[in-house]
Amino acid sequence: MSESPSSETAEPGRIISHTTPVNRTGWIRWFPGLDTLRHYKSSWLRHDFVAGLVMTTMLVPVGIAYAQASGVPGINGLYATIVPLLAYALFGPSRILVLGPDSALAPVILAVVLPLSAGEPQRAVELAGMLAIVSGVVCIAAGLGRLGFVTELLSKPIRYGYMNGIALTVLLSQVPKLFGFSVTAKGPLRQVWGIVDKILKGNVNITALAIGAGTLVLILLLKSKPRLPGILIAVVAATVIVAACDLAHRAGVSVLGPLPRGLPSPTFPFVHVEDWVSILMGGVAIALVSFADTSVLSRTYAARLRTQVDPNQEMVGLGVANLASAFFQGFPISSSSSRTPVAEAAGAKTQLTGVVGALAIALLLVFAPEILQDLPHPALAAVVIAAAIGLVEVSDLRRIYRIQRWEFWLSMTCFAGVAVFGAIPGITIAIVIAVIEFLWDGWRPHSAVLGRVERIKGYHDITRYPEARQIPGLVLFRWDAPLFFANAELFHERVLDAVAKSTTPVDWVVIAAEPVTSVDVTAADAVSELDDTLHASSIELCFAEMKDPVKDKLKRFGLFTRFGEQTFFATLGEAVNAYLATHPVDWVDWEGRDKS
Repeated sequence: MSESPSSETAEPGRIISHTTPVNRTGWIRWFPGLDTLRHYKSSWLRHDFVAGLVMTTMLVPVGIAYAQASGVPGINGLYATIVPLLAYALFGPSRILVLGPDSALAPVILAVVLPLSAGEPQRAVELAGMLAIVSGVVCIAAGLGRLGFVTELLSKPIRYGYMNGIALTVLLSQVPKLFGFSVTAKGPLRQVWGIVDKILKGNVNITALAIGAGTLVLILLLKSKPRLPGILIAVVAATVIVAACDLAHRAGVSVLGPLPRGLPSPTFPFVHVEDWVSILMGGVAIALVSFADTSVLSRTYAARLRTQVDPNQEMVGLGVANLASAFFQGFPISSSSSRTPVAEAAGAKTQLTGVVGALAIALLLVFAPEILQDLPHPALAAVVIAAAIGLVEVSDLRRIYRIQRWEFWLSMTCFAGVAVFGAIPGITIAIVIAVIEFLWDGWRPHSAVLGRVERIKGYHDITRYPEARQIPGLVLFRWDAPLFFANAELFHERVLDAVAKSTTPVDWVVIAAEPVTSVDVTAADAVSELDDTLHASSIELCFAEMKDPVKDKLKRFGLFTRFGEQTFFATLGEAVNAYLATHPVDWVDWEGRDKS
């Protein structure tokens, strides 16, 4: 749960929070924004108001750009900015997170909207709205079900591969707009060839390219100065040049055109039944990506500001924001890793910053929407391309390549999946690979036969300590993973292999079970079969250091009674002593020798 917003201001934009958590009960726990308001300090108001105005300068061009990259009209990007900010301010647990249209979601939305809308803007808006409903419902259901941990199933290399694939997809979709032409080809290779073909045929609009490239360069140059609104400066400069020189008519530079005056009216996006499969797949993919990004960003800023954020409430807040976007002609949204730092640098203290930003955009649409009509599309493409470049991860992948090469190639596989098959199949591939990666570690885990090493306490892997001595007639076998259906047969085989390789006839096998955190029915049956096999050879099966929760499962399965309490030992030393007390063997332990 979030902590109380009671804090001291250390410097502009920083909050040092006390560590006493708030135990919210009743309905208030579902509305973190109201709880913040109850503890709001008047000294924060100026910071939130200024930060909200500063953030607005970035929200407007980014919202329009990401809307067009998602296949919907630019105005809907502003709708998808206003309403989610207000909804998240009420339901979101993070006091500084900024939500809105996102570059990582754009190709996923476009993959569904583009083929189904057939170029009809209103149809595209309805499809995008339904995607937001599906992703919102999934996030809310997961939050209420306390499934906030699910995004942790995607490892860092897999996330890198997916995001790098998304970045490539975004780049290829926006480069034609930068050059002033369009490409209808699908797939990265065909898109690249289509772009090169158009360039070779002389279809490049040099003026549009100059506007777009200049905007991109300026954004990238100003990126190192977070206190300067680089995107705003670049986009305003491009708009002024286009308007002053009338480049829309003289040079054929495509511009945004007039925006409708006023605020969006509430509506429900209706779609055809035959579109539901694509929408459901896309909505689930969007929910996973948006919450993965939001949870990481939320945890990052919570740690920086010394607060706590409930990941389940984060899911609820994100889901409600998506539903609100859908019902007011918006589309799926997520947190922003570019706009949130702007809010922080501007001195944001609470969710009121987002409210101020939303109201400022609303006032713009009501009183002066015409000031955006000369905004050039190449400049908007430059905004999206700059964001896509920010998604690319190279340096950490180099580190992963050096230290764990197979995980690097997992990342490359995910990257290729997104680049070749598209965003939605790509995230499916990423999830499948994540599950395989998770199962592989448990499917073929490490195991060891243990022995006694001179002058080193405990019992250790005899393959790492070749000088280790084994107690005659006793096999100490350690299994370094949970026991479940995927590795049960392997466990059975490795124990029997350890018995077969023993240099003396075996009387006892003791499983060092401390690493075993769980046992399922399949594994329990395998253990029972192993006991039968060992018993046929007059070998007793025992266990040491088994955790109580695992013992509880064995009791439910009936195995604890079958083996008997006397075969379960608290430590390996206790098991060894019990064996030596009942089996006279030629064995002198180095600790016993020292004591004598």
